[in-house]
Amino acid sequence: MRGRAQVWAKSARGRRVLLLLSLPLGAGAAMAGHQVLTGDGWSWAWTGITLAVAGIAALAAFRLTRASAAEPDPQTARPARGRGQGAQPTISAAGEGSVVIGSDNSGIISTGSGASNIQMSARASGQSRVYQAGGDLTVNETVLPAEALRPVEQVDAPSAVVNVPVHAGVFVGRAPELAEVERALEAPGPVVVAAVHGLGGIGKSTLAAQYALGQARERAVNPVWWITADSPASIEAGLSGLAAALQPELAGLPAPVLAERALGWLACHRGWLLVLDNLPHPGHVTGLLARTPAGRVLATSRLATGWHHLGASVLRLDVLQEAEAVDLLTRIATGAGVEGAAELVRELGCLPLAVEQAGAYLRQNHLSASAYLELLTARPAVMYDQAAEGGDAGRTIGRIWRLTLDRLSDTPLAGQLLRILAWYAPAQIPRTLLDDLAEAPVVQQALGRLAAYNMITLDEEGITVHRLVQAVARTPDPGDPHRQEADIHTARDRATRLLSDAQSGTDYGDPAGWPARRALLPHISALADHAPAGTDTPGTAYLLNETGLFVEDQGNLPRAIEYYQRAATAYQRTLGTDHPDTLTSRNNLAHAFRVTGDLDRAIPLHGRTLADRERVLGVDHPDTLSSRNNLARAHLEAGDLSRATALFEQTLADRERVLGADHPHTLTSRESLASAYEAAGDLGRAIPLYEQAVAELEGVLGVDHPHTLTTRDNLACAYESAGDPRRAIPLHELTLADRERILGADHPHTLTSRNNLAYAHKQAGDLSRATLLYEQTLADRERVLGADHPHTLASRNNLAAAYRAAGDLDRAIRLDEQTLADRERVLGPDHPDTFSSRNNLAAAYRTAGDLKRAIPLHEQALSDCERVLGPDHTTTLTARFNLAAGYRRAGDLQRAMPLYEQALAGFERVLGSDHPTTETVRGFYLEAAEEQGQAET
Repeated sequence: MRGRAQVWAKSARGRRVLLLLSLPLGAGAAMAGHQVLTGDGWSWAWTGITLAVAGIAALAAFRLTRASAAEPDPQTARPARGRGQGAQPTISAAGEGSVVIGSDNSGIISTGSGASNIQMSARASGQSRVYQAGGDLTVNETVLPAEALRPVEQVDAPSAVVNVPVHAGVFVGRAPELAEVERALEAPGPVVVAAVHGLGGIGKSTLAAQYALGQARERAVNPVWWITADSPASIEAGLSGLAAALQPELAGLPAPVLAERALGWLACHRGWLLVLDNLPHPGHVTGLLARTPAGRVLATSRLATGWHHLGASVLRLDVLQEAEAVDLLTRIATGAGVEGAAELVRELGCLPLAVEQAGAYLRQNHLSASAYLELLTARPAVMYDQAAEGGDAGRTIGRIWRLTLDRLSDTPLAGQLLRILAWYAPAQIPRTLLDDLAEAPVVQQALGRLAAYNMITLDEEGITVHRLVQAVARTPDPGDPHRQEADIHTARDRATRLLSDAQSGTDYGDPAGWPARRALLPHISALADHAPAGTDTPGTAYLLNETGLFVEDQGNLPRAIEYYQRAATAYQRTLGTDHPDTLTSRNNLAHAFRVTGDLDRAIPLHGRTLADRERVLGVDHPDTLSSRNNLARAHLEAGDLSRATALFEQTLADRERVLGADHPHTLTSRESLASAYEAAGDLGRAIPLYEQAVAELEGVLGVDHPHTLTTRDNLACAYESAGDPRRAIPLHELTLADRERILGADHPHTLTSRNNLAYAHKQAGDLSRATLLYEQTLADRERVLGADHPHTLASRNNLAAAYRAAGDLDRAIRLDEQTLADRERVLGPDHPDTFSSRNNLAAAYRTAGDLKRAIPLHEQALSDCERVLGPDHTTTLTARFNLAAGYRRAGDLQRAMPLYEQALAGFERVLGSDHPTTETVRGFYLEAAEEQGQAET
């Protein structure tokens, strides 16, 4: 299995800075921060962290987006890849003054001394690019049409934007219900919501589809958009599909970006209809409806309560009348005998879904209703134990499902397919998942026959299976040959393996593979939900571990921890406590705890994993050395610099002895030790060690290797910490250019380099250039990573700091408030990044003279840091110093002076008396003491 390797470097490293000096938040957080001390106290800014992860084989590609990524473990049950593998696109520019046009650039670009502009226009089609080589020339490349980027209020819906599925070939009855829906949605109001609820299979979706198609035919509204709303992921997928239908040229953008675009469009347009089908709970769309002040929304759900919170008109849908059910059956079963139709529909409970399936079976097999009823009576299915209210839904559908599969017995793969599909989300199951089950014609024949019997629905986008059919197919029944327990377990294991194989085609850190991996997430989540944890196999654990790596990289840390914990439990139960895969999964879980700032769980778990690896594998095993490096990183983030430095020094010596001086893990240890020296303010030892690491990496891996670029960026950051912008800025610029050439302009590591360069300009006092770079990076991260990714939140924080430094407090405060709210929502109230945002907002209030809001926020920040990080963590010491600055600004020296004294004593104890940070704090303390003395005299 794949584990985490120790970091190579931390090119976008976390640091807290007094004046120009670093105090690291520690590698591991995807974004970390700078605290800048001014006469009024501390203000905080952020720069991203690029982390590199050492792979398993020498010269393997590594993850570069997080400096604290843990080291890879050996792979036992199944080969796995290290972070950062996969070829990257290369775009190069040759010649002085040449430029490379990326996918997002548009406009005139001039280079060279005394350049003159000769404007040229070129358009790239497909995935092509336009390049300009040479000197003072201008190239304008448009990948997306300019009109695609106009504000959503200027985007008119194309004619007849409709995606309503046909849930039934024939619609009968329901005239009163249909009229009630029409009346409800014609009511006046800014946004009108109607909800249809009832038993599963009762025909809610069919009724909603009939109403929506009628609205589309009459052109009463546009668009008429259908969303399967059974999960947040499905709602996001539906919204992203709407955005693509409104503006097809945007179809390649990430789903979260498209969903946000769709919400923005709905918010500023009228005359549309949104159908939310199979919504589990009204609360799942409260936020969506809050952002759509106009329009019409029709929801279907099994839930009868809670709709009053949305102000919805509610309609309960019951079964068909017997005459209506007979009409429905006979219309569908055209050409088949209808003798006994009334008895049959009565046995089916007049449930529309069951009646539709029975009619299709009669028509396909030329049976009479009586003959069908005889089969149904002779071979009843066991009542489905999780049927919705009434129970008949599970029983009836279960009977039809068995009879249908009996008729498909000459296509054995059909039953196998249905049992496999039962473990996935019901909609948009990629057909490619099934490619390896059998030869393509055999798979397509089985799918086609299942579709002919209405057991599944096929379209170009994928496969849809009704959730009730899935539920029955997952439920063992000893009396049903299609639902034998062993067959269902085999189907679950095959469904798991198919998902793992689909993920293995791309590395989780490669943006090119993100769309395919994101499409699998709803199905992995469904599998995890449906399969009891006690049935997990090593294959299940492998899938969850791999998915955890991806969703963590995407910024979904709570879900990553959930998957890591379940994987660790499954490995321990199936393989044993001391199996290497078990130890690797525990290492990954400890890493996730560390990234979320939960050091109270991360450090003990890293410690136990190290002890177990020393006992099982030996003290010199590469995995043991990796665990020691990871534990050192956790101590560094906890502010225990002495213990972290000692562990880094020990690991470096052991790796030099065991692996050799030029082994990639040894080079990683050397750079990790440099980061510890830098954190302690010992730049005299840190910078030479970084410089040595760069030289060695260039010799071993090459000048263009991603790890070499990361280490070079770390060296540039160390130059910044030493107050040497003349060496820092050119090195950042070189690294950014190389990453754009090797990885592409939109790669996360490239965006991190741009962020680091912005910070360097800010530290050098060039606020205009820094602000432009920060704004560009934020826009790119929102587009590439999504609005809630931790990197995006860090960019927003950094831009606010630039506005604050430039004196634009109105924009700084708005952005700080937004970032704090987003971090509390996404990362949680106790994440270190959230603490930083809280402190930043307090500093902005203080700078603006709003001490009534600044001081309580500083007090909260200090209290939170003491509770979560401890009294001696550098972040806690900084928060104490900031609160002292707030009291001093308010003229309350009696409360300020004890805090200054405590902060100074803490920095002397943790960093040493000669550390630049300690000296800076001492200076402010002496100034405050002098003020106090003057006031007393």
